[in-house]
Formats: sequence, structure tokens, C-alpha cells
Amino acid sequence: MMLNEDAYAKVEGTGSGFIWDQFGHIVTNYHVVAKLATDTSGLQRCKVFLVDAKGNSFFSEGKIIGFDPAYDLAVLKIDVDGHEIRPVVVGQSKNLHVGQSCFAIGNPYGYENTLTTGVVSGLGREIPSPNGRAIQGAIQTDADINAGNSGGPLIDSYGHVIGVNTATFTRKGSGMSSGVNFAIPMDTVMRTVPYLIVYGTPYSNRF
Repeated sequence: MMLNEDAYAKVEGTGSGFIWDQFGHIVTNYHVVAKLATDTSGLQRCKVFLVDAKGNSFFSEGKIIGFDPAYDLAVLKIDVDGHEIRPVVVGQSKNLHVGQSCFAIGNPYGYENTLTTGVVSGLGREIPSPNGRAIQGAIQTDADINAGNSGGPLIDSYGHVIGVNTATFTRKGSGMSSGVNFAIPMDTVMRTVPYLIVYGTPYSNRF
């Protein structure tokens, strides 16, 4: 949620994300925080709302520490002092098969902690990234992914994260999911996020 700092702050956009580690790193989509990532005025703010390991809700300002538009990924850092947080359990995407169950978690249209169910409909898809390049190997699913779901986890039946929800084809004129939805595969996320945490930029930009 991007908020301006003054008293007349307005919501610029919302999205989803998930806890990467106990240090307060949050993974989301780049397009969810693009205004924050490209802000030169210093007025944009991001509030992250989450639940700690004891079930207590709290929020913290999210500072963007790294992003990669080529894979539509970004990492935020929040202050977790006084809270014990529980990171996700990371799965793999290379062993997925068409027809297996999957679940999308997010905040569609602002409805927090929404779970939608479906199956892996296709593998190895190609979808556009925010910088115009193609993201290879995307997971296709019929689990509903709507506005606000972007950046949330796609999980398997064991609760392991297998992808990052990122895009949907919408029904013409409705803005609603058509049942053709996509997630960035977890194997790609695993290759990208550690570099964003340490260096702030993807590996390819360091050489």
C-alpha cells in the first residue's frame, strides 16, 4: 500500500507478498511497488500489514531494498523488533505437473487473507515482464488471481510456496479473472531474491 507522507495521503495501490526470512524481508511483485521503486520525490511510502507467529496483526513501513523488473520481483524490508515472524516454506517448481492442486493466497480487492483453489493448468509459459522482456517458465493456474493478489504466494498441497502470483487474463470489460492466471516459478525466485537482498540488483546487472 503506497501512502504519501502528508495528512492528505491517499492509497495509490495495494498488493500482496510473503515473509521470506526472520529478518523481515518481504517478497512481492515489482509492479506492486514500482511507484515506490522509481520515486524520486521521497514522498511515497509503503505500509506492510502482516500477522506474527502468535497470530497478532501489526504493520510496519516497508523499505524497498532490491528489485528486478525483468522477473517482476521486489524485496521489501520491515522492522520486526518485538515480533516473532514465521517465514514461508519454500518449495520447488521444477517437479510440478499439470493437474496437481495449488492454492493462491492474497488480498484481492482489499479482502485480506483470501484463499482461492485450482490446479496447475500449464507449465513453461511465457509472460511479459514490466520492462517488456519475457519471463520464461511461468506457471499457469486456474486458481483465481485478481487485483490485489499480485505478489502473493502460490502454494502446493503441502503448504510449500511454488510460485509468486503475478498476472491474469481478464474478462473483457470486467477486470475479473478469466481463469488463465500466471505465477513466477519458485526456482526463478530462488535464483533472484538472494541477490536482491545482498546487492539490491539482479546478478545480471553486476557485470
